Amino acid sequence: MTSSRLPANLEPNALSRAIDARRRRGGAVIDLTESNPTRVGLAYPPDLLSQLSHPQGLDYDPQPLGLWPARAAVAADFRRRGIVISADRVALTSSTSEAYALLFKLFCDPGDAVLVPRPSYPLFEHLTRLEAVTAVPYDLEYHGAWRIDLDSVRRAVTPRVKALLIVSPNNPTGSFLHRDDLAELSEISAAHGWPIIGDEVFADYPIDLAPAAASVMSPPGDVLTLSLGGLSKSAGLPQVKLGWIGFGGPDEKVDAAMAAYEMVADTYLSVSTPVQVAAASLIEQGAVVRAQILTRVRQNLASLRALAASFPSIDVLPVEGGWSAVLQVPAVRAEEALALELLEHDDVLVHPGYFFDLPRESCLVVSLLPTPLVFDAGATRVLRRASAGAAA
Repeated sequence: MTSSRLPANLEPNALSRAIDARRRRGGAVIDLTESNPTRVGLAYPPDLLSQLSHPQGLDYDPQPLGLWPARAAVAADFRRRGIVISADRVALTSSTSEAYALLFKLFCDPGDAVLVPRPSYPLFEHLTRLEAVTAVPYDLEYHGAWRIDLDSVRRAVTPRVKALLIVSPNNPTGSFLHRDDLAELSEISAAHGWPIIGDEVFADYPIDLAPAAASVMSPPGDVLTLSLGGLSKSAGLPQVKLGWIGFGGPDEKVDAAMAAYEMVADTYLSVSTPVQVAAASLIEQGAVVRAQILTRVRQNLASLRALAASFPSIDVLPVEGGWSAVLQVPAVRAEEALALELLEHDDVLVHPGYFFDLPRESCLVVSLLPTPLVFDAGATRVLRRASAGAAA
């Protein structure tokens, strides 16, 4: 009755069922999976959304790539990050998820594949499947730091692979793309004619930034690159719905890709006029929110590391950037069982590592966004529960 692009089993997992049951019963839960910046006590400028009511928002001027002033504002924001790009190499979308969907339409036929990092955010499985595309994983390995396993990329090569996806910093590992890895990946991509699609939505949140960190927009060689971003992360405005794609690489490849992309985008024309009119103001004022988020995640990570120092059986894995931290805990019971115990007995919600395809059966993932008092209380309960299992 429904499309085969949907999962065959839509039943919620055990943790989701427990969360629903807990919400029906009521009672406070410390949510250490919170990824919505509008819910964590940040001070947003009171007039931040005022430009959404600008009279120009009543004028409908359908432009598949987006209105020029908004594209220029995004290009200026790229330059703020040290990436030189002109406005005519920017396309607007309503979200990063939509950007993926449009790019899969652009580069892939049904049955084709794209390479995606593992571990990473589980949304790729759904986004690719809904476009009749297969997500083929390549690995990030942890040896004191997270790095891309380049051999796993080479092993994943097939004639059906049409693009390489990179998330930098990765969610949840927090690892940035390194320049030497980018050089190798560019050679592989050039040899197979792949574009490199870089999800850089968390790039504004460096914590322990590696000196060798790189953007996908600065690869050597003859490769088409695309950098994805948006207001959801860069300005803490997930409800405003504005994303973007920056196109980089040789002029002839960019021109050809953008001409084809424009036809795809023209079919949908999804970005609202008011948000495009407000884009420059939202990007500029979003810096206030962005600074608060960066301070928050750095503070919470420092606190987590300090708290974990009293629990020698638990490691806080290195975090180079982003909003998440990975805890390696004693492997005395399944991650989901531990997450269920924390919810039922300690009133704390965390993500088990397998949600993100973390390669070990001993990881929990926590958000660094909650207010410090809430975060510290929740983190303390997590550390005590996990270490108590080791002592038992």
